[in-house]
Amino acid sequence: MSERKAIVMMPEDEAFTTQAAANYLGMSRQFFVNLLEKGEIPFHRVGTHRRVTFKDLLDYEKKRDKSRRESMDRLADEVIAAGKYDSDYVGEE
Repeated sequence: MSERKAIVMMPEDEAFTTQAAANYLGMSRQFFVNLLEKGEIPFHRVGTHRRVTFKDLLDYEKKRDKSRRESMDRLADEVIAAGKYDSDYVGEE
């Protein structure tokens, strides 16, 4: 709110369509459906349509972000260990 951005309050059990969930996570619908079919994100069906709860999207997003941070930390450690990191150039144009 202090940044003047919109705030949306939503119950954790709100059900998203696969397209809405993919949009929220910033990926294609097909990639998202593949994650569902691999069991990486829980879902339920309403007739023939898949639905995902907001809580499950948040859980996946946290897991994905943690994995990304760990990968970047490992990469940074490898760069430093290889002697390829030069702090003199950080932040300079």
